[in-house]
Amino acid sequence: VDPLLPRGENGVDGRAVRVGTRRSQLARIQTDSVVTMLRELYPDLRFEIAVAMSTTGDKILDTALSKIGEKSLFTKELENALERNEVDLVVHSLKDLPTSLPPGFTIGAVCKRENPLDAVVFHPKNCGKTLSLLPEKSVIGTSSLRRAAQLKKKFPHLEFRDIRGNLNTRLKKLDEKEDFSAIVLAAAGLKRMGWENRIGQLLGPEDCLYAVGQGALAVEVRAKDQEILNMVSALHDADTVLCCIAERAFMKRLEGGCSVPVAVNTLLKDGQLYLTGAVYSLDGSDSLKETMQTSVTYPHQNEDGPNDDVQHVGITAKNVPGQAQEAAENLGVELASLLLSKGAKHILSVARQLNDAR
Repeated sequence: VDPLLPRGENGVDGRAVRVGTRRSQLARIQTDSVVTMLRELYPDLRFEIAVAMSTTGDKILDTALSKIGEKSLFTKELENALERNEVDLVVHSLKDLPTSLPPGFTIGAVCKRENPLDAVVFHPKNCGKTLSLLPEKSVIGTSSLRRAAQLKKKFPHLEFRDIRGNLNTRLKKLDEKEDFSAIVLAAAGLKRMGWENRIGQLLGPEDCLYAVGQGALAVEVRAKDQEILNMVSALHDADTVLCCIAERAFMKRLEGGCSVPVAVNTLLKDGQLYLTGAVYSLDGSDSLKETMQTSVTYPHQNEDGPNDDVQHVGITAKNVPGQAQEAAENLGVELASLLLSKGAKHILSVARQLNDAR
């Protein structure tokens, strides 16, 4: 256990560590899983899960996510609670966190990534089918411009329509109505909810590149709260951290967000980090995709002193070699710059305008 943590009877400086979460069932499951890991690491500390709050993204259900125009849709309310010291840490899906966090906050831990791929859940009557086997004009539900753009191009015989709501709501809409032949969701969320058996088809990178940070959980803390930062940093998974830094740097350089189709695929093998990144027009007809790699094999140096709080695209990972994090961030920036030099800015600004006009 980190010596910086007081071994008080009931937690850091004698109080409980308060963990904030969203109200949705998946958010609760994700938060519980992080708290379980923390309890195993720090059996002497007391952890309390604080009031589950509904966020803007949870409340506005009649509008496509890409239209609401709020960057930190699912995170703002939780950050307010952090800022007011009502909670000490907050668990998010990393893909919900913008690449620039508000001042004073940092991602203190990125947990080992669950399967980052997208998955197709079929209406019971289409059980056993795949997207290519669905009849002409079948309607697929997805609230993601990224998924729709890629799948429209790959499966031109299908139609894509917005579907909103948390996982429970979306599965209910699929099963109880005849509106959708299938819906596309993140495999990670289905797995965490214990609904893996509903996955009818996993979409590999050749079908659909995934969202930046998809499948990884992030723990957001106050950047100046050294005790809590040190405590949660034990949860960092080094490989996931490097992949997600590269992905977030790519997204940030492109200035992508919910309102444009940006997608990635990362692979860390034998000390080499491979990043594939792509941008799409809304209908998928126009796209740019490239892959770059870099070495991330660096020894861990004791980087005491002023480098303590170096953030890489919002992530503070003291226990991952700083040079490796830098290499990962540079990889993302360089790949984005390559796409921009080939015309990505035009594709993205047209996508943005069309989306705003929808």
